[in-house]
Amino acid sequence: MSLAVIGLALFAAIMHATWNAFLRTGADRLWSVTVMSFSSTVVAVPFAILHLPTPHAWPYVVLSACLQVTYSVLLVAAYRYGELGQVYPIIRGSVPLLVTLGGSLIAHQHPTIPQAIGVTLVAVGIMSLSLGKGRAPTASILFALATGVIIASYATVDAIGVRQAGSSGSYTAWVLVIYGALLPATFVGFRGKLTVDFRATETLKALGGGLFSLVSYGVIVAAFALGPAGPITAIRETSVVFAALIGWLFLRETLTPRRIAACVVVALGAISIGYRS
Repeated sequence: MSLAVIGLALFAAIMHATWNAFLRTGADRLWSVTVMSFSSTVVAVPFAILHLPTPHAWPYVVLSACLQVTYSVLLVAAYRYGELGQVYPIIRGSVPLLVTLGGSLIAHQHPTIPQAIGVTLVAVGIMSLSLGKGRAPTASILFALATGVIIASYATVDAIGVRQAGSSGSYTAWVLVIYGALLPATFVGFRGKLTVDFRATETLKALGGGLFSLVSYGVIVAAFALGPAGPITAIRETSVVFAALIGWLFLRETLTPRRIAACVVVALGAISIGYRS
C-alpha cells in the first residue's frame, strides 16, 4: 500500500473526527446536524437527477436513508451527555465489534486470531471509557452504543443495496437526497419549525461541518479506488485518537493518560478487526 493511500486514509480519519467536533460544539445539535445535511444534499441532487438506481435497489435506498436519520438523532443524543473524546471512540469502536460478534453469532463466521484480539482490545477500551473516575455518563454510553448498532445496520444495508443498484454513485446520491429530505422533516416533527439564517455564524459553522463530512467521504472513496479496502478501513479507525486530541485542543476536554490509552486501545482493536492483508 503506497504512502499516498495511507495519507488519504489518515486524512479521512481527521476529517471524520473534525465534523463530529463541529457537531459537538453546536448550540442546538439537532439543528446543526440537520443543516449539515444541506451540504451533502446540494452536491448529491444534480447527480441523482441524472442517475437512477435499478428498481430492486429502492427499498435499500429508502431503508438506508431512514437508518441514517436515526443515526443522526442518536448521535445528537449521545453528544448531549458526553464529550467528543468519550462518545466518539465508543461509537467507532462498537461498530466493528458488533459486526464481528454478529457475524459469529448469526452467520457462524468464526473470527480469526487478529479479529479475536481486536474484539478484546475494543471491549477493554470501551469499558475503560465507561467505568471508573471520569467515565462517560451512562446515558451517553447507551446512546453511543445504540448509534454503533445503527451504523452497523446501515452499513450492512448499503453493502447489499449498492450491488442491487448497479452503480455505487447513483445509490449513494439517492440515499443522500432522501436523507436530506427526511432529516429536516424529522426536525420539524420534533420542534414544529425549522428556521435557518444563512448569514448567521452558527449556520455557516454547520454548513462547514457538512463540507468536512463530505470531504471525509470523498477522500476515503478515493483511497478505496487506489488501495485495498481492509487496511484502509483499519487505518481510518485511528480517527478515535484524533477525536480525543481535537476535543483536548479545541473543546477544552480533559485528556488524561487513561483516556489516551483507552482511545489507542480502541483504535488498535478496530485495526485488528478490520485489517486484511
